[in-house]
Amino acid sequence: MATRIGFNPHVTALPAYNAGLNLAVAQRISGRDDIARLASNENPDGCSPEVLAALAPAVVEPWRYADPACAALREALGAHLGIAPDCIVAGNGSEEMIAAVSRAVLQPGQEVLTVVPSFGLHEIEPLAVGARVTKVAMTADLDFDLDALVAALAWAPRLFMLSSPWNPVGPALSREALMRLVGAMSPDTLLVFDEAYFEYADGSDVPDVIALLSGAGVRFVVLRTFSKAYGLAGLRVGYAACSDAELAAALSKAKTPFNVNAAAQAAAMAALQDQAWMKASVARTRVERERVAVALRAMGFAPARSQTNFLFFDCGRSSTQVAEGLLHEGIIVKPWREPGYEQFLRVTIGHAGDNDRFLAALHRLTA
Repeated sequence: MATRIGFNPHVTALPAYNAGLNLAVAQRISGRDDIARLASNENPDGCSPEVLAALAPAVVEPWRYADPACAALREALGAHLGIAPDCIVAGNGSEEMIAAVSRAVLQPGQEVLTVVPSFGLHEIEPLAVGARVTKVAMTADLDFDLDALVAALAWAPRLFMLSSPWNPVGPALSREALMRLVGAMSPDTLLVFDEAYFEYADGSDVPDVIALLSGAGVRFVVLRTFSKAYGLAGLRVGYAACSDAELAAALSKAKTPFNVNAAAQAAAMAALQDQAWMKASVARTRVERERVAVALRAMGFAPARSQTNFLFFDCGRSSTQVAEGLLHEGIIVKPWREPGYEQFLRVTIGHAGDNDRFLAALHRLTA
């Protein structure tokens, strides 16, 4: 007789993460080889040539274990950010740091506050450790509902999980808005501020969050990644910049020991050194982002203001059906599936040719 295995009910009840579609699947469904991959917010420019040089066999030894402390990478990040390396934890993508902070800080039944629409793991990882998640909806004009967030913070949640620029919507918090939220926080609340897209922000009032929070007297974790602007999505490397070394040490204990592989560490250090390549790529994306937004508005859509490398908008019908129609034309986008937002579509800003394919196909499908 087979042994009965009991599963963690917090894990079995988790919602599925809405991941991007596999390239081979998209090619099979559409019957096309020329797929426009506009679903996962990858950098269409790829990565810096310095990264490719850093991945040469003479540099990376696949048969050796990587440095479990990521010491050289944390030293480089510390110098880049102007903070102590012992306040930085490197992760297998910033997603691992979301899991690590949930494991390190949360206990079953404790409260987490976030927003909706949300990045799925901001809900999934706290739920996996038995926490309860409250989500504050965006406003009718597709922005942060500051009044509702301030009211919810009065209940002193254990974690306040927030992304800015906001995935999947796009806007970034101004300095004034961020400080209003920080001022409403209890000393018992830890702010986890996800800045996966901060390199794409170009507003004059977008603050230096690490410097601002360091002077605000709150404990925080700022999450950043090399997946987006630096073009290292396939290598999985991100990091958490923490308010203090004690908090960073707790996150380090909540991750696996050899979490960031040697190739990813070498690539991240090379990418960090080539700021000129990253900034030129970001500048091209910003131009295309505004061009696509103008085109969408001309078609009658109203994309949210975006400080990211994507646009989020109500397509006026089932976004799943629109995404399936686009897929048959060889274009992958992300239909949003959170309850109440099933008509919203998120499209990554790619190269001009792919963006034009998307706009023309969307016009045919929704005219």
